[in-house]
Amino acid sequence: MSLDGPLLLLGCGKMGGALLAGWLDRGLPAEEVTVIEPQADAVADFTGRGVRHVPSPDQVAPELRPKIVLLAVKPQMMEAAVPPLARLVGPQTAFLSIAAGKTVASLTALLAPGAAVVRAMPNTPAAVGRGMSVLYANAEVAASQRALCAELMAAAGETAWIDDEALMDPVTALSGGGPAYVFLLIEVLAKAGAAAGLPAELAERLARVTVAGAGELVHRSDLPPATLRENVTSPGGTTLEALKVLMAEEGLQPLVTRAIAAATRRSRELAS
Repeated sequence: MSLDGPLLLLGCGKMGGALLAGWLDRGLPAEEVTVIEPQADAVADFTGRGVRHVPSPDQVAPELRPKIVLLAVKPQMMEAAVPPLARLVGPQTAFLSIAAGKTVASLTALLAPGAAVVRAMPNTPAAVGRGMSVLYANAEVAASQRALCAELMAAAGETAWIDDEALMDPVTALSGGGPAYVFLLIEVLAKAGAAAGLPAELAERLARVTVAGAGELVHRSDLPPATLRENVTSPGGTTLEALKVLMAEEGLQPLVTRAIAAATRRSRELAS
């Protein structure tokens, strides 16, 4: 991986650090990366690999002209952390934000008119290279900059683009929060197994391994999820009896639909 120019990373927490590790593992030259991070311990492993570190934006070398500035601080920190980087706005630099709820308009207001801004919504499986990131770019972002941003986010998993920023709210609800819903599924499966008489430890192990295995199976398969479900559902068998409950009119689908709608509404509220 090569950006043919410097990269500036604002924030090296869990997501920022996971992305940086993926870039370096893919061959991004460490000397091209500067990290702004007040906690030196958070970047110790990376500075040992040759990454430059500064504790605050005002200590970024004045001559630095990055190809990409990745904004990876928490949303509530944006208003303090981003404006000092406004001097970097120009046609040669794109700003890639992974802050949930921060719209392109709000980011542009913190930078300067004409800033090339890409908004991305990754999710936590990015930490193991199996994430899903959805991106949106404003009109100032050049095609080459879109390609660079997509390549950077691909270090954490799969990517997709949307042309309507409003879709970021249901994206946040579905894939952003999705890992939590899957973890909850493991919890409820384990509790249901224990209620059926299994030892709690075994029930949790069965739930964890089953969900992880099913996820890997759907990842490797080209078949629709409905077909995979049908393939493990024998006529008159035990799985069918469970699915009659889960797929009933008042079953899982309307519950999840309401949950995604609630998360979408909250995402819109936070962005307003």
